[in-house]
Amino acid sequence: MRKVLHPGRCHLERQPQKSPMDTLVVRRAVQALLVLVSLICAACATTGGSDDEGEPPISIAQESAPQEQPEAPVDEEEAEEEAEGEVPLAVAQSEHRDKVASVDELAEVVIGARRHEVISGLVAEAQSLLRDVKLEYFFTGKGKKEVLRGRPVAFALWSEAKQQWFMAHIEIPRPPVKWKPGGKPLSFLVRTPGIEARHVKGTGAERLMFAFSRDGEQLKVYGRKFPVFDSDLLKKKKWRSVVETAQPIVYLPFTEDTLDPLFVSGGKEFLLSTARKAIEELRLAKAPGVAFPGELLADVVPAEVITTLAVIEQTDDADYVENKATAVDAVLSHYGLKREEAYRYSVSSASALGPMQFTNKRGNGTYALVVRRCKGARIDPDFERGATDLLNAMKAAICLFDIELSQMRADIRLAYHDNREVLGIFPVAAYNGGPRNVAKLYRVMKKMGVKLEELRLPQEQPQARQVVCPCLWKEDETGARPVAIPKYNNENRWYIEKYQSILGVFE
Repeated sequence: MRKVLHPGRCHLERQPQKSPMDTLVVRRAVQALLVLVSLICAACATTGGSDDEGEPPISIAQESAPQEQPEAPVDEEEAEEEAEGEVPLAVAQSEHRDKVASVDELAEVVIGARRHEVISGLVAEAQSLLRDVKLEYFFTGKGKKEVLRGRPVAFALWSEAKQQWFMAHIEIPRPPVKWKPGGKPLSFLVRTPGIEARHVKGTGAERLMFAFSRDGEQLKVYGRKFPVFDSDLLKKKKWRSVVETAQPIVYLPFTEDTLDPLFVSGGKEFLLSTARKAIEELRLAKAPGVAFPGELLADVVPAEVITTLAVIEQTDDADYVENKATAVDAVLSHYGLKREEAYRYSVSSASALGPMQFTNKRGNGTYALVVRRCKGARIDPDFERGATDLLNAMKAAICLFDIELSQMRADIRLAYHDNREVLGIFPVAAYNGGPRNVAKLYRVMKKMGVKLEELRLPQEQPQARQVVCPCLWKEDETGARPVAIPKYNNENRWYIEKYQSILGVFE
């Protein structure tokens, strides 16, 4: 029997009055796209298809009532399940309001007639519509026993058959629960009659996604409104104040409906250009490095290497193991669509924040370390603001690379200095789990019979000698060949494999 949330008293969020013109401008322009959408999106993938992480369909009962060492950005065992943390209220309050397209701009989209431009137009309209949607909050109990029951979330859904929008209201548990793909289904309540919903993935602001249908038609998801709560008020159980101060964010997590090859290529270019800009700013600041005395911080890490981390940190291990390039393309496509906004609401259960997943536990985490140790880099000292700004976070990641390299064995540092892309596996391992992961990787390489100078970039595996990866590639008299990494730390093994694979994408 499925567990559902029970109805209670209702409270509407307070929102400022807004002129209908923002919605009208985009809506009129998008009407010109309707015929085009029908033709082009016939090939669109629909959220909730065969790649929905194996989650079985869910039947929902409708209710009629309303030494100073850097710590690891991500915990070693966190990949075991999808556990998301709460977005800090300060991050939600700094939500970037995407510019609503004008009629003339969308008219140009019609002329271009390319699928990724149609998707961008629909996402823009969904955002505009969601700004005016009110979220309903429900309470249970009375007096001192009154409790905020759940978290309401609204989704903007597009019907190709009817050529119109629908708004679906879902209520999910609060606080966020741990959810594992293929495990126990997430409890939720559908609050919109006539809409059927199925949980696809995630539980928090960055990844929560459902698949929807109405009258047998699969609806496409182009927007979502998610409320962020004040953590201090939550701890004090001041539920009415929690609702009154809730900050709703309008943000679209990745969906199959928005996956497009031009977003994938655009995401690559955007990440590379951001990394190059970060390096150039460090060069202009003449920030010194510590791993290689006398050299600038700007010369420690190639742009292609640091860029991989923005993809690795957002690519789920299980998804990568199963889908490889498709999993990476999904992340790149999201960067191509959302650009600076992509993954700024990504929060792990260990409170790692933003696209590069920095931590700042009690003001003494990884982010505070790089601010303190890399003063010449001019990294934003404000954690919530700095960790969610991709350009700033990339500068902080370069600084962390440098700090961790300075703590490694001399032979690893020298080998890295001469072959930064290939030997990048060591600072990448350190980024994932600190110095202990570097020591483990080095010991494992010795057992594998692979020397530092023998490491090479991955190549095509010979058909006659297929090796099950994750692997390292060793140069011998016959050329470069793969050597399987033995099981010693599953997350670190796949982290290295992802690095080598994603590096090839950017090269």
